[in-house]
Amino acid sequence: MQKIQIPTFIRILFVLLLIITIAFIMILGKKLLVPLMLAGLLSMLLTPLCEKLEKWKVPETVSALLSLLSGIIIVGAIIMLVILQIKGVSQDLGNVGQRVDEFFASVDQFFSVYLGIHLGLENGINKEQVVNVLQSGNESMPQLLLSAIGSLTGLVFTPVFIFFMLIYRRHLTHFLVQLFKNHNQREVKREVLHIRRMVQGYIIGLLKVMAILAVLNTGALYILGIKHALFFGLFAAILNVIPYLGPFLGAILPFSYAMLTSDSMLSPFIIIILFAIIQLIESNFLTPKIVGSNVNLNAFITLLGLLLGGAVWGIAGMIVIIPSLAILRRIFELSDSTKPFAFLLAEEKNNIFTKNPSK
Repeated sequence: MQKIQIPTFIRILFVLLLIITIAFIMILGKKLLVPLMLAGLLSMLLTPLCEKLEKWKVPETVSALLSLLSGIIIVGAIIMLVILQIKGVSQDLGNVGQRVDEFFASVDQFFSVYLGIHLGLENGINKEQVVNVLQSGNESMPQLLLSAIGSLTGLVFTPVFIFFMLIYRRHLTHFLVQLFKNHNQREVKREVLHIRRMVQGYIIGLLKVMAILAVLNTGALYILGIKHALFFGLFAAILNVIPYLGPFLGAILPFSYAMLTSDSMLSPFIIIILFAIIQLIESNFLTPKIVGSNVNLNAFITLLGLLLGGAVWGIAGMIVIIPSLAILRRIFELSDSTKPFAFLLAEEKNNIFTKNPSK
């Protein structure tokens, strides 16, 4: 029987239509898919604790519930700590108008004394407009941050999905085995376990790096005498979960705060320098040693994934896209026909973005 040859442009058109359809479904199903994706990743993180409790003869349902509650308590404690710190920051910025005047005056004085240039900043800038913008930003800062946190943690379905995924994790594994019944069952189970451990290693490693960064950031800000160093250090460490963009955003907040509150004009710029040094330590030592090559995605795919994830699902999309692409890369490696796509996603060993390039 002669095989039907499908023209190349038809296959390309089919792939494009498939991509458009998937993107359309992702946009329409955001309210369901985002908590489902987050639950899938977090359930993998809580699985070892659940298995440990089951080994201690704790019933499966109770083990899943205790694992879920432990995760909720930890996340809730971090959120409460951030909220309490936000209130203190807002109170310190209450008299922001006077601080802006002082800042402009100090800038003008610096240029006059050291460079012999008079900028006339105290007269050349519409301070009322600047103050209004800053004051409105000050009033809305807690609401904006709480809104961002709420978009990630206020998803009521996420804990429910995590609970059921922990209970039915073996059932889901058997489903995948039956789905790939033409393959060796042991091999399928081994790959499922490998993917789970890969995601666990990525998330746990990321949490360790965040904890170290929180200590380093807080210590650097405390030495400089910046108030609320714990808040700014912790906030910058949390933002580090977003590759490339997170560290930059994390440094902006303490820099802006120091510009308005610090007596020295050098403090804001020292903050940028110290954060840059800490980021170099993170990217060249901490992440390669702790997180390792769990995701193994090249820089271009990572950046493209962040942009697409942010465009479709916002902050949650930027967080889940990296481990999701890593899982997709691993799945592509299982078949000879899809290995080229795995190669496209993976990091090459010899380029400037590789953490430990081979010599």
